[in-house]
Amino acid sequence: MFKKVLIANRGEIALRIQRACRELGIKSVVVYSEADRDAKYVRLADEAVCIGPAPSAQSYLSMPAIIATAEVTDAEAIHPGYGFLSENADFAERVERSGFTFIGPTPESIRMMGDKVSAKQAMIRAGVPCVPGSEGALPEDPKEIIRIARTVGYPVIIKAAGGGGGRGMRVVHTEAALVHAVQTTRAEAGAAFGNPEVYMEKFLENPRHVEIQILADTFKNAVWLGERDCSMQRRHQKIIEEAPAPGIPRRTIEKVGERCAAACKKMGYRGAGTFEFLYENGEFYFIEMNTRVQVEHPVTELVTGIDIVQQQIKIAAGEKLPFTQRQIELKGHAIECRINAEDPVKFTPSPGRITMWHAPGGPGVRVDSHAYTNYFVPPNYDSMIGKIIVHGDTREQALARMRIALSETVVEGIQTNIPLHRELMADAKFIEGGTSIHYLEGWMAAHKR
Repeated sequence: MFKKVLIANRGEIALRIQRACRELGIKSVVVYSEADRDAKYVRLADEAVCIGPAPSAQSYLSMPAIIATAEVTDAEAIHPGYGFLSENADFAERVERSGFTFIGPTPESIRMMGDKVSAKQAMIRAGVPCVPGSEGALPEDPKEIIRIARTVGYPVIIKAAGGGGGRGMRVVHTEAALVHAVQTTRAEAGAAFGNPEVYMEKFLENPRHVEIQILADTFKNAVWLGERDCSMQRRHQKIIEEAPAPGIPRRTIEKVGERCAAACKKMGYRGAGTFEFLYENGEFYFIEMNTRVQVEHPVTELVTGIDIVQQQIKIAAGEKLPFTQRQIELKGHAIECRINAEDPVKFTPSPGRITMWHAPGGPGVRVDSHAYTNYFVPPNYDSMIGKIIVHGDTREQALARMRIALSETVVEGIQTNIPLHRELMADAKFIEGGTSIHYLEGWMAAHKR
C-alpha cells in the first residue's frame, strides 16, 4: 500500500479523498491555489503546497507544478479526483513516466473513452447497447451526411467526438438544417476541444439518464455496483441523483450491468468508471464512459456499503477486488442533492463569504462538503460547495429524510440552490419517480424560473 498520496484537486472531492487516505493509514499531500489557501482540506492535510494563483490554468491544470510537488514531497501516487486533469490521458501518461502511480485507468483507456467515436465503437464490439447513429466520425461529403441522417431518422443530434459536460452538441429536426449544424458543431468542437470530429446519433425525445458504476482491478476482475438515476438535470448538468433507478425492472438493469463489466474485462480497464446511458421505452443506449470517480458516487456507496474511493486507491496499489459480483447486494435507497453557491432562480454564481454554515444530521444523513462558517467561496471555480446524501430502507423514507435534511441546512452570506431542492422534494412527479432528462427544464418553465 502507498505511504503517501498527492491529491490533485480541490473542494469537497479533495476532502473526500483525504478521508479515504486517512482510513487506509496513508498520508496525504494537498496542492492548492492561492484562492484556496484557507480551505478545510488544506488545514487538515499532512502536507499542503501552494502551486499557483487562482486561475486553474496556472494551478490545478498545471501538470509541471503538480508533478514537481509530488517529487519534492516524496508522494508515491497521484489521485486526480474529478474534473481538472482527471480524464486527461496526457497527464496520466506523464504521471506514470515520472515514476508515480496514477490512481485511475491507463492512459490508453482514458484516451479511448475520451473520444466519443472510439468509445462507441469499443462498446459496439463489447455488445453494449448504443444509440443508433453514424458508425464513426461524420464524413466531409454533405450528401453522405444527409444519407446517414435519413437512415437514422430525424430528429438527430450532432456531437463532438471530444466533447463532454453537455457541450459540443446540436439537435437537428430537419434536413434543411443538417449540413449547417454539422459545420457549426465542427467549428465549435475544434475551438473548444482541439478535435473537430463530430458524429451523429438518433435524438431520443424523452429519455432518462441512468448510469452503471464499475470497479475493475489489474487481475481481470470487474464488477458493477448497481445503477444511478441522474435524470434531474438542467442544461445537461446534474442536480439530483439517486440509487437505484426507480421503476426499471431489475433484470433489465442486470443485463446491461453484466455487459458493462464484461466490456471492462475485454478492454483491460482498471479502477473506477461509469457507463452512462439514455433509457427510453425499456431500452438502454450507451452515450459515454467517465474514466474517473463521479460526483454522485456516494449514493452507490450508501446502497452497496462499498467505499469507491478506497477501492480506487487499493486497485492502483495492485490489490485485487475483495468481493465478487455475487457478494454485491443493494440495500435500501439513496438520494443526493448537489448544493451550489448560486441564485436559485437565475442560476448565476453566488461567491462570497459564508457567515453561517450548519449541516444537517440524523439517521441516514451524510454531508460531503468543504464549507464551514466564515469560509470564502471563490468565484474562480465550479459553484458546488457540497452534497447532501441520505439513505433509507425505501425510496419513500429516503425522500422524507432528504426533506428533513434540507429543512435543517443553514447557509447564510451567499445564495444557494437549497430552495430549489426543497421544492423538488415536494414535487408530485419527482416523488412518483421516473422523470426524464427534460423534466426539470419543463418544470422551471412552468414555474417561470
